[in-house]
Amino acid sequence: MMTKRTLISCTLLLFSFLMHAQGPVRDRIKTLKVAFITERVGLTSEEAQQFWPIYNEHEDNLEEIRRKERAELEVNIARAQDLSNTDSERLLDRLLELQFEKQKVDQDFLSRLRTVIPAKKVLLLVKAEEDFKRQMIQEFRKRRGGG
Repeated sequence: MMTKRTLISCTLLLFSFLMHAQGPVRDRIKTLKVAFITERVGLTSEEAQQFWPIYNEHEDNLEEIRRKERAELEVNIARAQDLSNTDSERLLDRLLELQFEKQKVDQDFLSRLRTVIPAKKVLLLVKAEEDFKRQMIQEFRKRRGGG
């Protein structure tokens, strides 16, 4: 399990990176996330060799879906009040398609993972990802003075 010291170090590293605009912030966060997941899940080197290509492919797939959401939905949802019923139906259908696509990508990901790492480690991954997100949100709120 991750020690408090390591957790604090990761947090400090993350936000020291965010404070200095040297290179893309997204890459720095990704690096911290990889370290966080690696420690929390406890992958062996053999497991890691099979795990990371699957994980990275999954992240790429989700990013592509997010890109589609931003490109196709955000502008239209912002003006939802002005859309016709037909356009609203079309937009809602597209939103549902993208949500289904995301769900399918997640299901495929978890199914593939359980063939290369034990189920317990898959669950530890799910928890680690949630913990990392929660930590990021908490740190963001602290920096913005919101808690």
